[in-house]
Amino acid sequence: MEANILHADLDAFYASVEQLLDPALRGKPIAVGGGVVLAASYEARAFGVRGGMPGRRARELCPGLIFVGGHFKDYQRLGDAAIQVLGDFTPVVERISIDEAFADVAGCTHLFGPPAEIATTIRRRVRAELGLPISVGVARTKHLAKIASQVAKPDGLVVVDPRHELEFLHDLPVELMWGVGPVTRERLADIGVRTVGELAKTNGGSLERLLGPAAGEKLNALAWNRDPRKLETQRRARSAGAQSALGRKPAEAKIFVPTLLHLADRVATRLRAKSRPGRTVTVRVRFADLRSVTRSITLDQPISATAMLAEIAEALVRKVLVDHPHEKTISLLAIAVSHLENQPALQLELPLGLDDDSRRPGTRKGAARWTADRAVDKIRDRFGWAAVGYASVALGQSRSVPDAFRDLAEKEL
Repeated sequence: MEANILHADLDAFYASVEQLLDPALRGKPIAVGGGVVLAASYEARAFGVRGGMPGRRARELCPGLIFVGGHFKDYQRLGDAAIQVLGDFTPVVERISIDEAFADVAGCTHLFGPPAEIATTIRRRVRAELGLPISVGVARTKHLAKIASQVAKPDGLVVVDPRHELEFLHDLPVELMWGVGPVTRERLADIGVRTVGELAKTNGGSLERLLGPAAGEKLNALAWNRDPRKLETQRRARSAGAQSALGRKPAEAKIFVPTLLHLADRVATRLRAKSRPGRTVTVRVRFADLRSVTRSITLDQPISATAMLAEIAEALVRKVLVDHPHEKTISLLAIAVSHLENQPALQLELPLGLDDDSRRPGTRKGAARWTADRAVDKIRDRFGWAAVGYASVALGQSRSVPDAFRDLAEKEL
């Protein structure tokens, strides 16, 4: 098979846009954000500054760091324009975030030349037309193309010869693999696995015991470049979620209840906007040692009401804390809703007087909650997100990450 899949990724995108908009920032260490680093330029990364880092720590690492507020509309505009350049070569484009996408160019090489030449032209056009650097990886599979684009950074091109895929892949650090985050990387390091090649040679049973059956099997397959996934140009999200990094906060209701309500508000608003309520609610609680615990529940009826989602999430978090009584500090909370359904109208239920009427969307109480949320949605559509909201969120939470930045990171439903 030929290496026809491209993965294009704009380099240090948010910081690069800021340097584009203000030439005086070019070549200087900058960070988008304030209380939290949302993104950092390569000049700042050289000092160890990373996205998600507290602003105080970033300034300690890089005394000359320049913080900028962020131009979110320009991020969306330029991200769309860059992805459109890919679309000028092939209709088979799968966008996976605001600043990166896959493209399958197998059907257009007779028009534009071999994949490496197409990738070169894309990079040249993005630089000339938008003034932004972009790295591109070219390979036979999606996973390997994404890894190649990471190896190509900053502002480079890597083409993986199908005849030498494993030679290229197995020498790389395991954290370049899709799905290997800091926690998984540390777990693998504990058993002496630091490269993709070492992962490939690790007994499958050991991986499954360490990471779980699904994750262990998946990573083993990817380590051998077994990735049958095709590009999905019309993919709809199967879930909607939001998370909030808390730093190190006590595992107390005054901390997690307002946070869960804010997360539920963001998730449920998106579900209502697309008329896609969901039946399964999952929460994730990360403790001070970065260990995460998840709990979920599948409901009889799909929900999209904010207060309903928040109450269910709160009950799940309380269950996590009861099951882990020695954990006194939490560092992250997340809510996700899956098993989404297309439901343009609310399905009413008979008034049976059940104990959980307020959490059933079709009851009188449930319908009242949904109606109130729809009124909030209309006010926000006209006057902005901050025009109205839940008092406990407004009084109990400060937003270190702007909601506009969160909007850019959320998948289209």
